[in-house]
Amino acid sequence: MQVGSEQNNAFRKLREYHQRSLEFEKTGPAEQKQTTNWSGVIFRAGGHRLICGIDEINEILDIPTLTPVPLSKPWLLGLANVRGHLVSVCDHMWFLTGIRSPITTHSRLLLTDIPGHPVALLVDEIFGQRHLNTKDSRQSKTYKNTSLSNCVTQEYQAGDETWGELDLHSLLADTQFMTGSIK
Repeated sequence: MQVGSEQNNAFRKLREYHQRSLEFEKTGPAEQKQTTNWSGVIFRAGGHRLICGIDEINEILDIPTLTPVPLSKPWLLGLANVRGHLVSVCDHMWFLTGIRSPITTHSRLLLTDIPGHPVALLVDEIFGQRHLNTKDSRQSKTYKNTSLSNCVTQEYQAGDETWGELDLHSLLADTQFMTGSIK
């Protein structure tokens, strides 16, 4: 009798595990959506600490030789040849704030694209990649009443640091930014 009783206990335990796993499947994904990890490239641009989704960045580049574009806005720094592709290089902080970003040995380009048109954004310095939890995201208070408010609507708190999420879709959808020509 003892053997059968042990088998019943083991069977009950397996059923209990199975039931718990089914309950986890029902509640797990909803909870996971609320607390998913988000990966981004963190950088400094115009004195601001920003982060951009890793899936929005194609590549991080050193500053290449630039060819000026006649009759363009001053924040359109020029065109660069990146492995045979012409890329528009922009100082997005100059566009947003009116203040030119200095080019130093730490400066880099974030290569992204809108369909069919690669764009490289000048940043002061890249700090690397950061994995953040979406539950640490909040509506931006830091950039609310600044010239970056249209492009930085969310921010992440990581310890003592606050990183504004640069929304590339908003920036690249701005017709003034994308035309870059003097009217």
